[in-house]
Amino acid sequence: MFDLVLKRARLVDDTVTDIAIQGGKIAAMGDIDEAATKVVDLNGEQYVSAGWIDLHVHCYPQSPIYHDEPDSVGIATGVTTVIDAGSTGADDVDTFYALTRQAVTDVYALLNISRVGLIAQNELANMENIDADAAAAAIKRHPDFIVGLKARMSSSVVGENGITPLERAKAIQQANGSLPLMVHIGNNPPNLDEIAALLTSGDIITHCYNGKPNRILTPAGELRASVSGALRRGVRLDVGHGTASLSFEVARKAIAMGILPHTISSDIYCRNRISGPVHSLSRVMAKFLALGMSLPQVIACVTTHAADAVRLKNKGHLAPGYDADLTIFTLKRQPITLVDAENDALQADQDLVPLAAIRAGKGYMTEQGSAEHAFDL
Repeated sequence: MFDLVLKRARLVDDTVTDIAIQGGKIAAMGDIDEAATKVVDLNGEQYVSAGWIDLHVHCYPQSPIYHDEPDSVGIATGVTTVIDAGSTGADDVDTFYALTRQAVTDVYALLNISRVGLIAQNELANMENIDADAAAAAIKRHPDFIVGLKARMSSSVVGENGITPLERAKAIQQANGSLPLMVHIGNNPPNLDEIAALLTSGDIITHCYNGKPNRILTPAGELRASVSGALRRGVRLDVGHGTASLSFEVARKAIAMGILPHTISSDIYCRNRISGPVHSLSRVMAKFLALGMSLPQVIACVTTHAADAVRLKNKGHLAPGYDADLTIFTLKRQPITLVDAENDALQADQDLVPLAAIRAGKGYMTEQGSAEHAFDL
């Protein structure tokens, strides 16, 4: 007997199937007639995908700058897994780990290469904060929690140190199993060309469509040669919307050239969740639907691509044997005004609404799903 069967679930390719869950794993897909403790019939109306993964959040509750609760940015909004992008370094990662063990949302961390983490905007202005031994010890203590490294490479963060913190980050990466490295880009120095030159296969450029002068497009609107070269080497582009890092103009031009994001992430924390312009990962996804990406492309960016980016081998796929992390959602036809980090508006005719999430086989209604009373998990 299965624990749960979702009957007539619509997939993003518009096929309809049954999905069986047993022991926290996806057990079977297809026409399922076997008995189950619980059966939920979606009537071919609600979409189901692998659980959404937000590759860039800030959910360390004790952070003095960018803080939130994991379940507020996660399961309450249909997101089953979040990756905190550098809120903590070696000094605080143990506390972060302990605080998130009771969350419903599955929480992982990208370790800030500064041992003090994001306690201030300029964590890499003091080179003594970059302690390779402390980072290695933290990674050894939490090999299943720390899934990568984070280096924020903009002028307000690095001060007078230029590109040197990224050189140190690459050395730490190479000494610790070549963990994925996410690099924040913003105002220069250092210049994006210097940053891109150091990046290698599997590294991640976040805030890839920011509208700042140090962006991926030249003043003429072409992709920088340095970024083109990085992409050829296997470097990935991550959205990382945030309060100040998504320009519709830049994204529209890049997407028109075929420069699509590998992953769509929110860079969410309490302030930009409540007051915008982020609000939720689903709202960020809706923006990329409005910019012309297809639903399968958008969903891949928060499932298969996101899981692959940080090597989560049991997540990101809607297939037997994978974790029973699923997101149930709908496309709601309604006029909606979407706003980027530049306060530019985009009119759309549909919203992407998460209704429920299944995490490790257990069902949870989202804030929007509970309001709509779509079904009972």
